[in-house]
Amino acid sequence: MNTIAISRRRFAQLLGAGAAAAVARPALSFATPKTFEVAAASKVVRLSANENPYGPSPKALQAITDSFGLACRYPDEHNNVLIEKLAKLNDSNRDQILLGDGSGEILKLCAETFTGKERGKLVAADPTFEAILEQASVNGAEVVKVPLTTTFAHDLPKMLDVAKEGLIYICNPNNPTASITPKNELREFIAKTPHQTTILVDEAYFHYADSPDYESVIPLVKDHPNLIVARTFSKIYGMAGLRCGYCVAQKETIKRMRPHQMWDSVNIMALAAASASLDDVDQVTNGRRLNSEVKAFVTSELNGMDYKSIPSHANFIMFDCKRPVVPFIQALKQRNVQVGRLFPALPNYMRVTIGKRAEMGAFLSAFQEVSA
Repeated sequence: MNTIAISRRRFAQLLGAGAAAAVARPALSFATPKTFEVAAASKVVRLSANENPYGPSPKALQAITDSFGLACRYPDEHNNVLIEKLAKLNDSNRDQILLGDGSGEILKLCAETFTGKERGKLVAADPTFEAILEQASVNGAEVVKVPLTTTFAHDLPKMLDVAKEGLIYICNPNNPTASITPKNELREFIAKTPHQTTILVDEAYFHYADSPDYESVIPLVKDHPNLIVARTFSKIYGMAGLRCGYCVAQKETIKRMRPHQMWDSVNIMALAAASASLDDVDQVTNGRRLNSEVKAFVTSELNGMDYKSIPSHANFIMFDCKRPVVPFIQALKQRNVQVGRLFPALPNYMRVTIGKRAEMGAFLSAFQEVSA
């Protein structure tokens, strides 16, 4: 059977390039319209794919440059260096680390390894990141969607009730809602799940979560052979275009996944950049700070317009537009502002990546206009 790889970047392409209209027009009917610092009117403001607008670490950029001369070589050495660093970082053995072409490849490997007509269904939240749902469907698996709770957490008891073998996918913090599932609930859920049911926890946005009610579940891998935790360099490390991710799981679980992966799926420049990123102590700290500052500004402005956001633990927000979101998405696109796609489970909610302050000013100015 042919399989189809679906990347995180694919969905951003659905919105296409914006029209040539300016973003900074005056609001039509606000009594006291605000003026924001905005990005250049001729530039498309891309807030649709949860990318890090500040880009990779300077050390990562230098490592890419230094690796140009090695482009003729297979990436074995760099592969090993990164695995060693990740094993040390996550208090794991090197045979518990599997690298991937972004965490998107890890999700695809999990769908191919643990779901299908002979292996079981995929159980996931609704809404959540859709790539693995499509991959499981292509693999012939039944896909069961379980609505999020009223607090936008994963409904873990219901997910466990419907799972029979197969795979349970938990994105935490969740995309598109930027919400978290509390650590105590998740820890209890992992302990209760039968070993024949595999759990994949996607921690793509782990670095942005600062709630005391949140924690990584990587330390639980040592006690749970059915637990896999996916991470990526696309978000806080600003490497979405370079494609590098990994997972942590027990050795035997990694062995089951590896035959589904092609050799050397991560290129030498991405490996060098990822390794250098881990050596830059400022990358995560500065990324968190900048994201937090601009996110607070945006949510405050939206609150002032009476648009309430779901509490965000990621580098994006989701807020209630109070009417169908598709016309908003289309109107913003005409003003050179790209935002997230429609998520049918929440048809009135808009997902917006947190960009730089001027980009968010462009968004707010355009949104003020189209919501008038």
